[in-house]
Amino acid sequence: MFNLNINSNKYIFLYASAMVVVVALVLSLLATFLQPFQERNMRLEKMQNILATINIEVERGESESIFHDYIIDTKVLDYKGEEVEGDAFEVDLQDEIRKDLTERLLPLFIAKVDDEKYYILPLRGAGLWGPIWGYISLKSDFNTIGGANFDHASETPGLGSQIAEKDFENQFKGKKIFDEEGNYISINLIKGGAPRDNPHKVDAITGGTATCNGLEDMLYEGIKVYKPYFDKQ
Repeated sequence: MFNLNINSNKYIFLYASAMVVVVALVLSLLATFLQPFQERNMRLEKMQNILATINIEVERGESESIFHDYIIDTKVLDYKGEEVEGDAFEVDLQDEIRKDLTERLLPLFIAKVDDEKYYILPLRGAGLWGPIWGYISLKSDFNTIGGANFDHASETPGLGSQIAEKDFENQFKGKKIFDEEGNYISINLIKGGAPRDNPHKVDAITGGTATCNGLEDMLYEGIKVYKPYFDKQ
């Protein structure tokens, strides 16, 4: 009969190797099992965030049933503002922003609330420690912001992370992305406080300068690429 000394290095090595294999197998099976649930949660969260830009606040579990009550159309655009084939909901902006603009797909969601149309634009950029992203809605004048929703991967808690808080997001409602002469200027985040009557500026986050700079860039670049579409309407 084969006996193995449980105090030997050989036994410890074999035992550790077996445990690594077993744990890896269990984790792989769990990941495969949980993937459909994770994908569904991400889809529901995306719907929830899109609805938030038109001031429809819902629980994540309710978002799918309510989403189609307000989202009346979706489009995928090219850099010229022309509609192309594709599913706006399935376009991954993380992949698209790595492409040359001429090859990029631009998803667009169109909502209707109380007879007012909103055009919802997905955005993605870089914060201090990682990616930031969000959605912004424009009213049918393609100038007035109806609402905003932002999120982040790893911005500093209590500082840059505040971009995802309602008090910060609510500042964008009613702001304008074009000046009185029709020039595109987007929205500026002002350190120390923005004048309340300025339609193009909001308060930056104290201590969150790098995140705010990234958000300002994300807004400017992310909205600008839709301008050819706005000009055609």
